[in-house]
Amino acid sequence: MSGGTTVQHLEVTAPIFAALGDPSRLSIIERLGADGPLPTTRLNGPGSGVTRQGITKHLRVLENAGLVESFRVGRDRLWRLRTEQLVIARGYLDQVSAEWDGRLARLKSLVESGSE
Repeated sequence: MSGGTTVQHLEVTAPIFAALGDPSRLSIIERLGADGPLPTTRLNGPGSGVTRQGITKHLRVLENAGLVESFRVGRDRLWRLRTEQLVIARGYLDQVSAEWDGRLARLKSLVESGSE
């Protein structure tokens, strides 16, 4: 990740990571991933301490980051996970991990070659 590529990656991934940086939003993502499309009322787990209005605000943040989308079925609004953004975030993390693996391998080689 060098130069403009890093900036482009960050512009795309920063909103995703920001949205995922809250335990309540991570819980929503987990529920949608496990149980499929759900109405707002089913996204607030027992004992979560988050109001329905709070859940709605969290859903808007996730929606703005492209992680969830809603649709209507009759009178109900259902929410579903959009995995495309998670794939983008995973790709970014894989790229960062590969770069660090390369750096650590070079460091290991340097340390081992100096100890002979």
